[in-house]
Amino acid sequence: MATGQGSDFHPDDDAGVLRKAMKGLGTDEDAIIQVLGNRSNAQRQEIKRIYEVMFARNLIKDLKSELGGDLLKVILACMRPPAEFDARELSKAMEGLGTDEELLIEIMCSRTTDELRAIKMAYEKKYKKTLEDSLKSETSGDFKRLMVSLTTCGRFEDSAVDLQKAEADAKKLYNAGEKRWGTDEAVFNSILALQSYSQLRAVFDMYVKVANKDIEDSIKSEMSGDLEAGMLAIVRIVKNSAEFFAKKLYKSMKGAGTNDDDLIRVVVSRSERNMDAIKKEFEKLYGQSLAQFIENDTSGDYKKMLLALIS
Repeated sequence: MATGQGSDFHPDDDAGVLRKAMKGLGTDEDAIIQVLGNRSNAQRQEIKRIYEVMFARNLIKDLKSELGGDLLKVILACMRPPAEFDARELSKAMEGLGTDEELLIEIMCSRTTDELRAIKMAYEKKYKKTLEDSLKSETSGDFKRLMVSLTTCGRFEDSAVDLQKAEADAKKLYNAGEKRWGTDEAVFNSILALQSYSQLRAVFDMYVKVANKDIEDSIKSEMSGDLEAGMLAIVRIVKNSAEFFAKKLYKSMKGAGTNDDDLIRVVVSRSERNMDAIKKEFEKLYGQSLAQFIENDTSGDYKKMLLALIS
């Protein structure tokens, strides 16, 4: 994503451009997209603060009164700090009847330990209850145990890989799944939810040697439902998170109609994390650029904003 960094970033100028774009009759959407689509999240927070100081007005309220539809959705998503955005998405996944487990899996299984800590704080601040309590009441069984394990933020950050431990853990996984009648999900949980990504990559490499098959194939044959989906998501994110999100983006746009909520969430949440890598994987997988897909699947100012965020 193009971001105005360092001396190129003048929040007071940006605030002025935004005010002018929304003042009087009509709205200059292009000017709004030009500013907000080409700034980092931290810069947008600064623009929001300066806007209020300069004009004694709330930028979010002004945007809501001037914009609508999917353009407003994507702009509001961009204006939230990442942890707050993820906390809202998790709450949305659990509100009302039924639970959107796929959305829970996407966020809980792909965020770093530090990101999960920030999400937990944002969630508790906004909803006055812990994320752990919400997950406990909205999920069940082994899937609940996986989600709760992830809320402990106990995953080791990337450190030196211990090949001996990787081999021992690969054997533990094999013994807990393929080698016995029934599956000991707790063993999978303790390894997949706690080991660092670099350590897990070594475990998965060793697993192929120990079990003579890929860890993904074992999970598919040993588990089912949401637990299977959650475990597979962790494995796929560890192996290649850019590919995981490229597939999410493709799924949100393929066929008739677009799942705009999924498209917006993935574009906004990955725009400053690994969007360049996602774009490469997308083209490799589907023979077309992500930008071309967005061009063909969306329209108007909404399309312009999404293209700015992935550029």
